[in-house]
Amino acid sequence: MFDINSKKRIVVKIGTSTLTHSSGRLNIRRTERFVKALADMQNSGREIILVSSGSIAMGLQKMGLSERPRETTMKQACAAVGQCELMYFYDKLFGEYNINVAQILLTKYVLSTPRKNNVENTFFRLIERGIIPIVNENDTVAIDELELEMGENDSLAAQVGVLTHADLLIIMSDIDGFFDGDPHKNENASLIPYIYEITDEIKALAGGAGSSLGSGGMATKINAAQIAMEAGFDMAIINGRRPENLYDFMDGKQVGTLFIAGGDI
Repeated sequence: MFDINSKKRIVVKIGTSTLTHSSGRLNIRRTERFVKALADMQNSGREIILVSSGSIAMGLQKMGLSERPRETTMKQACAAVGQCELMYFYDKLFGEYNINVAQILLTKYVLSTPRKNNVENTFFRLIERGIIPIVNENDTVAIDELELEMGENDSLAAQVGVLTHADLLIIMSDIDGFFDGDPHKNENASLIPYIYEITDEIKALAGGAGSSLGSGGMATKINAAQIAMEAGFDMAIINGRRPENLYDFMDGKQVGTLFIAGGDI
């Protein structure tokens, strides 16, 4: 039985295309509204963990580049520069609501080794102090994903949820949820409000790549949902271009697509 009031520890993931304008520059107004909603959730007694993409896009802006580079080393440079800028914005915006944040840069390798216990302990110490951990993949180290153009934070967010024993994962996307067709190409595509199992049909509907600025897509979100559901917690895909959707969702309204672990609404 899904009960939003029972969800205390919540991982929220936001992607590059949601944080930025089509120009690649930060969408300041939307980011401010998003941070305000998360601060409100934290103040209500929830424990928020934010997984945020956007470091490479922010680096592009800071370094004066017009498009995402193809060369791995330049992507790493953009990520290194952009991560500073990204955390500066988050620290400033959350600080306006008297909420402290911390940066955690991870690689999937670390999460598959005994070192993950050190990461887990750090998360728990931050959470118990009311600090919001802000997580991103360490793109200056984890170059395999960059070279394969598969670096994405959807699966990382699910793995963070497993590590921190989260009750819920919310992925803020650039569409309203999971559809039975591509809503960008098919105006008759219908939103699927609830999914109880990741079937081959669901995987086939997920399709392929995301935006030119990001590297995720619906397929990566379905992979994240599978990780979450197998670990026993629910996941939602919500349109992040209207950050206020978070309020509606937390009020128990039907928003986006909800993936129910255990298959019972």
